[in-house]
Amino acid sequence: MRVKKVAINQVKGSTIRLQRGVGLIEILITLFILAVGLLGVAALQFTGSFANKDAISRTQAEMVAAQVAERLRAAARPATVGDGMVANNDYFSDTTYNFSGLSCASTSQPYYGCCLTRPADIPNCEGQSCTETQMAKYDGWALSCSAVQTNPQTTVSVSCADNNNADTYSCSPGSRVEVLLMWPVSSSGNHQYQLNSRCNKADGDSNACVFKDITL
Repeated sequence: MRVKKVAINQVKGSTIRLQRGVGLIEILITLFILAVGLLGVAALQFTGSFANKDAISRTQAEMVAAQVAERLRAAARPATVGDGMVANNDYFSDTTYNFSGLSCASTSQPYYGCCLTRPADIPNCEGQSCTETQMAKYDGWALSCSAVQTNPQTTVSVSCADNNNADTYSCSPGSRVEVLLMWPVSSSGNHQYQLNSRCNKADGDSNACVFKDITL
C-alpha cells in the first residue's frame, strides 16, 4: 500500500499532506455562525410569545364583551319613564365588576381565588330567584371571572352615555352603552402595539382593549 501511494503522488507531481484535526479559526467561525442563528431563533420565539398572549387575551375579551351585551339585554325591562328598555343601575357601577370589595381581588390570580368557588358576598342566582340588584351583582362577578380566565390583568367596564339626567336611571332608554375590556401591554423587540385612544385616555397608558357599543 505504501509503494502504490508514492507512485500516485509522483504522477500528480504533488505531495499529499494528511490533515489531522480542525484549526482554531474554523472552530471560532462555526461557533459564531451558530450563535447568530440561535439568537435569531430566540428573538423570534420571544416576539411570538408576546403576540400569542395578546391574541389569547383579545379572543377571550371579544367573547366576554358579547356575554356582557347578552346579560344586559336579558336583564333589561321596559322603562316606566320614557320609551324603551332599561337595566338596573348597578349594571353601570364600577363596584359591580372586577371583584370590587372582595378580598380575593388582591391576589395575582383572582380567577382561582374568586371564581372556582362562589364568594359568600355574591348572591346565588343559579336555580333560585334574585332581585334585580342581586342579579346585577351576580352577573358582574360571573363576567369578571370570564374576563380573567386567560389574563388576570383584564378588567371589565360598563358605562353609559346617559341621554336623560332628569330620570332615576343611570342609563335612560335609548342611551349608548359602552362595554370595555382592557388589559395592559408593553412593546418589546419587533412587536409594537398600535394603542387605541379609547382605552388609553391618559398620557403614559399602555393598554390593549376590546369595546362594544350597544343600546338596550
